[in-house]
Amino acid sequence: MTGSIEYLVVLIMVANGAPIIIRNIMGDIANCPLDAGKTLSDHYPVFGNSKTWRGLFASVVFTVIAALLLGYDFGFGLMVSVLAMVGDLLSSFIKRRLKLQTSRMALFLDQVPESLLPALYMMQVLSLAWKDVLFIVAVFIVLELILSKILYRLGIRQRPY
Repeated sequence: MTGSIEYLVVLIMVANGAPIIIRNIMGDIANCPLDAGKTLSDHYPVFGNSKTWRGLFASVVFTVIAALLLGYDFGFGLMVSVLAMVGDLLSSFIKRRLKLQTSRMALFLDQVPESLLPALYMMQVLSLAWKDVLFIVAVFIVLELILSKILYRLGIRQRPY
């Protein structure tokens, strides 16, 4: 495997951005919620309607392609995507338990799990230092906040966060 910290941030950005891009392209086509609209005993959705099988699939496909283009293997791209999506689902699950609306902004809760989980995997596989992991997460947070506003202004995101 080759690459740099910047490549690793790019992979996490792709993993998290692909569902947004594919939603913008496909609209309601194949828009099936991961939780099938189920609620828990608190009467709130498990994840919410914005977490879809289509988004999960897009994340995996685009992250694997990006990983291959950057010199990583299929398995590396797959794990980065899966861990980013697990982090995203974890934050959505927590937000529902906190009774926050679907797609509502929760600073750091929205960014840290989806960047930290893949960064910890990268740490193990690529022998990164803790400072590298923290740098990856910090850069992801800053880029995600900036790009979200830009994508909103371009009409790609539904909300500026």
